[in-house]
Amino acid sequence: MFTLSRLYRNAQTLFCCTALFSTLPALAGELTALDRIEPPFWWTGMQDRQLQLMVHGDQIGRTRPQISGTGLRVLKVQAMPNPNYLIIELEIGAAMRAGKRHIRFVDANGQIKAEADYEFKTREPGSARRRGFGPQDAILNLMPDRFANGNPANDVQPGLTDKLDRSDDSAGRHGGDLAGIQQHLAYIADMGYTMIWPTPVVENNQPQYSYHGYAATDFYRIDARLGSNAEYRELVQQARRHGIGVIQDVVLNHIGDQHWWMRDLPSPDWITYQGKFVPTAHARTTVSDPYAASVDKQNFTQGWFSERMPDLNNAHPVLAQYQIQNSIWWIEYAGLSGIRTDTYSYSDPGFLAQWSRRILREYPQFSMVGEEWSTNPNVVARWLRGKVNPDGYVSSMPGMMDFPLQDALIKALTASESWNTGFNSLYEALVNDQFYPDPARLVLFEGNHDLSRLYTVLNEDWDLTRMALVYITTMPRTPQLYYGTEILMTSAKERNDGAARRDFPGGWSGDAVNAFTGAGLTDAQKNAQSWLKTLLNWRKHQPVIHRGKLMHFAPENGVYSYVRTLGQQQVMVFMNKNSSASQIALTRYAEVLPAGAQGRELFSGQHVDLSQSLNIPARGVLVFELNKP
Repeated sequence: MFTLSRLYRNAQTLFCCTALFSTLPALAGELTALDRIEPPFWWTGMQDRQLQLMVHGDQIGRTRPQISGTGLRVLKVQAMPNPNYLIIELEIGAAMRAGKRHIRFVDANGQIKAEADYEFKTREPGSARRRGFGPQDAILNLMPDRFANGNPANDVQPGLTDKLDRSDDSAGRHGGDLAGIQQHLAYIADMGYTMIWPTPVVENNQPQYSYHGYAATDFYRIDARLGSNAEYRELVQQARRHGIGVIQDVVLNHIGDQHWWMRDLPSPDWITYQGKFVPTAHARTTVSDPYAASVDKQNFTQGWFSERMPDLNNAHPVLAQYQIQNSIWWIEYAGLSGIRTDTYSYSDPGFLAQWSRRILREYPQFSMVGEEWSTNPNVVARWLRGKVNPDGYVSSMPGMMDFPLQDALIKALTASESWNTGFNSLYEALVNDQFYPDPARLVLFEGNHDLSRLYTVLNEDWDLTRMALVYITTMPRTPQLYYGTEILMTSAKERNDGAARRDFPGGWSGDAVNAFTGAGLTDAQKNAQSWLKTLLNWRKHQPVIHRGKLMHFAPENGVYSYVRTLGQQQVMVFMNKNSSASQIALTRYAEVLPAGAQGRELFSGQHVDLSQSLNIPARGVLVFELNKP
């Protein structure tokens, strides 16, 4: 991953010193082996011209670096409590050219103890101006290990102890990989998705239960069972050719207990609670609660998820810079379109503010979304860019996952209709949009890898499932769906990760059912797949859905309706939860349906007179493109 081409140079090899080098004596003794330099390389032309290098090697902290070439200046050298680390802060000159810089690590006696070449690359044209995801997109969340196995040769890798066991849904690795995703990009694009969000793909070299990716053991290396760094970059490039962007899932809060740091911590305070397991109580409101005790605030951001997932002390300035640079490195190296941040609010709040601000400084149009698993809109809104918080906290996060509205939707569809339940509760939930600076940047989802599947939660009711999917894709939000929803995949009703993360049929050679081709699917599954494909591909070309204003009407007798408007373009949605057809008078919609209004219904293609009354089928959902007289 990085070049140490002269690590063991012969002492007699000639070396031409530049102005940055002092006169040094000849090499004496053997050189120290450097385990790694991170980031492994960097770029010229970045907005932030400062770069922090973390160097790891035996006693490397007892040396000082000297760097060849012009345009690069050492600002600060910091030794960590662990002498096997050295932190180098560099300033990259505005006019510095790309290329390799040679680094000598010199001890107090002037002897060269280690050497390395460090490369600065040229950025891709337009990199800083990349556009992220937003309400014009539809995001597919998938779990690489469970989506498709494109390269069985990488299923078992030397040194990676958690082995293949496809018979175990709960904890076993199944062999899905980046190659599998790449081979099915055409299917994803054909379905109408414009973004994919794979769960984390960096190395998780844990002894067991590592397939999910949320226990990183190396932040700069793709897990070899999924592919390589180069294959990840290739996936992003190929996805772009299909009109699809890639969102990277990032974990800032914790690591796996087999992370290489844990064998040789840079400092005792690198991990919270001095490296001792103290579980978090998940008291997420404490960060903004004016009455919260300090001990509870500390526990929320410093408590561990489990003994196998040590909690990172993001307040440590060296670690904070390391994590910020790591995110920027992947954006630049792979060509990402966005970041989804796991367990967002569990990290140090000051660090989160700095992390989001620094990324947007480099990429002003980039998109990030954080996971704040709370159904309280106030808790979610705190982290959004532009939100004025009573305690003065300022965030730069463009979006968060919309857990409050997702929860309201599921409850509305599964509850009976009354004055304060069913559609009425969903209608009232939208009043919370006043808490959000830009509701359309919230990601509204029907499910993900942590939830029971939508079709199961809705009691395998296709009518309710259609209502949910229409709502998610026509609200002023950025919609996200979960792999397998299109073929009505099921799970346990209560949370069961293994059941919710089963393999996508057809992703493995020999599968009896192949959802990519349709072979073996039931008629119901084929119908659902075709129906969702129609919806997503229609949505892709509807600016009124991407940017239009929303007006909704209070539900009456189990019927809920709303309209999106952009200039002269309008789309109107009607949902009927009743077990019989509902004939509704359209006079109450006069402000959006003038006399003589017509509409083309999306799924049937029929043109309907919307000037007097409308018949909504039992448990039906209708989507009209309106034509005004």
